[in-house]
Amino acid sequence: MHCKSLFFGEGFRERIIFLLICFLNVFAYSQTLGSKLDKKTLALGEVGVFKVNISNLQGKDVVAAPKNELLPFHFEEIKDSISKQPDLYERIIEFQVFEEGKFTIPALDFKIGGQVYHTIPYEVEVVNTAQKGDQINDIMKNKEVKLDVKDYWELYKWYILGVLILLALIFLIWQIVKYGRRRKNSPVVMTNQTLKELDNLKKKKYIESGNYRSFYVELIEISRNFITKQYKIPADVLLTDDLIGVMKVNNAISPENEKIVEDVFLRSDLVKFAKTFPDEQTMSKDFEDMKAFVKRSSKDLEAEQLRTGV
Repeated sequence: MHCKSLFFGEGFRERIIFLLICFLNVFAYSQTLGSKLDKKTLALGEVGVFKVNISNLQGKDVVAAPKNELLPFHFEEIKDSISKQPDLYERIIEFQVFEEGKFTIPALDFKIGGQVYHTIPYEVEVVNTAQKGDQINDIMKNKEVKLDVKDYWELYKWYILGVLILLALIFLIWQIVKYGRRRKNSPVVMTNQTLKELDNLKKKKYIESGNYRSFYVELIEISRNFITKQYKIPADVLLTDDLIGVMKVNNAISPENEKIVEDVFLRSDLVKFAKTFPDEQTMSKDFEDMKAFVKRSSKDLEAEQLRTGV
């Protein structure tokens, strides 16, 4: 019985040692992704710092959003420094926010040696410190003086006449500009102008260089301006979901073109918040689809104008 106990004890210790070795190997050959936000409450324009660290890289590549394009729209990045060593990756971003409210830094994607890892999301509250209980008191009360209509006229007559003259000039200039641009806003002219903007975008070679974020930002800006002027839809101020809803309701854009706009705009939002990393083929297809949409819209609107006699 004594020998049996010794045998069991030695085997048990061996199993424990084996499990510990396996456990240590897992940690020895795995990467650790960490992130840190120095402040969760900021004043308007106050500088915040967001850090990302990846340890135990073992020489693997790290792929993430380009410099100054990692954080979402409301976060104005003023400094983005990246330090990479064979076993350590560090990225430090200094940013500012110029709007009050609560804003979210979503889970950000970092591809390490072909495998995608995510940071944890953070919520940042931005406050206007000038509105926190500040009170200004007069040193002494103002002296009240009663004025009649004649007194007010004598005081402000030149201001009133100046405002009336200015309004008349603004109205006259507006009419001249409106008349001059009436022809320039025709569907054909608007289409040709947008096609030139798309050609200029292609010459920047964002697709070939893999700069997907800059590519989609400029493509969507061109497309929003085009939809706003060509279809009289306020695409320049609507969020993507709201724009898609408006298109489906008013039927100003054909179903084929609606599908293109919806797909490209939704993919752009994913790229903007670092939720997807499109390849060259996808970016080229989105570019050609939007270019085809612009060309087709001109013919559709011209035909509609001829039919209605506008």
